Amino acid sequence: RHSVNRPPTPDTRDDQEKEPTLKEIINIKLIESGEKERLMELLRERLVESGWKDEMKSLCREYIKKKGRNNVTIDDLVHVITPKGRGSIPDPIKAELLQRIRTFLVSAAL
Repeated sequence: RHSVNRPPTPDTRDDQEKEPTLKEIINIKLIESGEKERLMELLRERLVESGWKDEMKSLCREYIKKKGRNNVTIDDLVHVITPKGRGSIPDPIKAELLQRIRTFLVSAAL
């Protein structure tokens, strides 16, 4: 029963859904500043330089050869290769990107 003099108490879930999380705020700042695209380009360059991209291409070719060209979908490749790809990114590349993100966060005062 609602009181005539005061509005009903708002549902706390509604407030939480409206407020962006820290992760969302950081992502927005990265996109707005153009830093996200710069980081993605740096990542692409480093992965090519390290031979990671060629390694993933080779894994895809091996999988296709094993299963047969007509029996493999893009979804199959993504499902099989993604865990291997993420796990094989060289640590120095991860460290460099993490440092760049930290520097950005400090400069953006987040």
